[in-house]
Amino acid sequence: MSKSVCSRRSFLRAGACVAAVHILPERARGANERIRVGCIGIDGKGRSDVLWTAAAGAEIAALCDVADPRQIPARKKSKDNATLLEQFPSAKFFADYREMIETMDDLDAVTISTPDHHHFPASMLAMRKGRHVYCQKPMAHSIWEARRMAETAAASRVVTQMGNQAHAGEPIRRGVEIVRAGAIGRVTEVHAWSDRPIWPQGMAEWPKPAPIPEGLHWDLWIGPAPVRDYSPDIAPFKWRGWWDFGTGALGDMGCHILDMPVWALAKGPPRRVEAWSEGGSEISGPLRSIVTWQFPTGWFDAPFKVVWYDGVKGKEGKYEFTPPEELWKNDFPTPDHVFRRFDLVLVGEKGRMFFGRTRTDWVFKPDALKDEVGDPPQTIPRVPPLTEDGKFGSSDPSVVEWLNAIRGGPAPLSRFELAGPFTEIVLLGNLAVRLGKPLEWDAAGLRVPNAPEAAPLIRRAYRPGWPNE
Repeated sequence: MSKSVCSRRSFLRAGACVAAVHILPERARGANERIRVGCIGIDGKGRSDVLWTAAAGAEIAALCDVADPRQIPARKKSKDNATLLEQFPSAKFFADYREMIETMDDLDAVTISTPDHHHFPASMLAMRKGRHVYCQKPMAHSIWEARRMAETAAASRVVTQMGNQAHAGEPIRRGVEIVRAGAIGRVTEVHAWSDRPIWPQGMAEWPKPAPIPEGLHWDLWIGPAPVRDYSPDIAPFKWRGWWDFGTGALGDMGCHILDMPVWALAKGPPRRVEAWSEGGSEISGPLRSIVTWQFPTGWFDAPFKVVWYDGVKGKEGKYEFTPPEELWKNDFPTPDHVFRRFDLVLVGEKGRMFFGRTRTDWVFKPDALKDEVGDPPQTIPRVPPLTEDGKFGSSDPSVVEWLNAIRGGPAPLSRFELAGPFTEIVLLGNLAVRLGKPLEWDAAGLRVPNAPEAAPLIRRAYRPGWPNE
């Protein structure tokens, strides 16, 4: 399979190098035909993805989950206490998404709202069958997976979107424009934080086996990962803390919180990443960590660094594991005023910008910068709202952007070709956490020259019967 050559400058713009093949959708839709979607994972976050997809005008043609809601009651129901199977009675139900993708020739698209370790196989099967894909963040469980998904998406004619929802909203897109316009001058560093993990992490051994609940297809839940005994300390919610299935606090929130600064500043991959962590193990993520990426150049044609802090809340729920106090303490009455309100602070030559991805009342320091910012031109397209009052109704702009693109509109701005390289950056942080040493990153070769032991974490083995290429 031949591959094109990517420049570092095009890394985030065009995604990873792609194979010169084209995958055509198996089914061509008529102009007035509704988009038929199969939804993989329909509890928890999956439930909202199903409802958002329907609210944006798609037809829910199939529902898929390893936990049969007819036997295991859904944890969240609508106001009228209706399950998704009751709300969409014409949708076919599957336990195995491989069967759904293979047998439903009339599907146009799929949503994927599963634990992280299923994102790659479900997405690859769907794209290779010509199905458009909306996949929750992080786009992949490993760096190699993110690269292959981006390659496959770029080589195909399917529409893809990673579900870091705020990427499609006004705050992040306007924030990128403001930073690039030089509001705080050349940005030298970014400090971002999260109160995650809010699930158990730091486990040193696997939990004791428990009886598999009726209606749960545990072997399908395990999927491509190593076989482990069922335990409620793994599923349905606590899987994020186990490296076999999840990507920890950074994987959960990094694709949200780091989105704006990486989009605004990065022109290519970092050259170096290092991490400090506390309480982790070979099988589980840490209780807290600090990750630092060093980028050789960026939007302002100069080096910059990005620093991530997770576990910023102590055992008593107080913010105590935070960025250096000199960055924020003199500007806010209490830690709650900054760490609840904002996700990150950008440090530039002219001052600082405290940014939150769900709001636009950001804070600039010194205060005079707020007036100097002015009104930079809008350079990033916005997602057209669903209603006349400029709202998205019961849907989400990231889903609307994806479905609009399937209908012939502009390509989504968190499509796999763009989201893949970003996901690689996020997951590279986990690689540094797990190896416990500074890493010199060779993005083109997908390797760490100073840590050959990273190879099985960059690309791990899969169980037979699941896509591995």
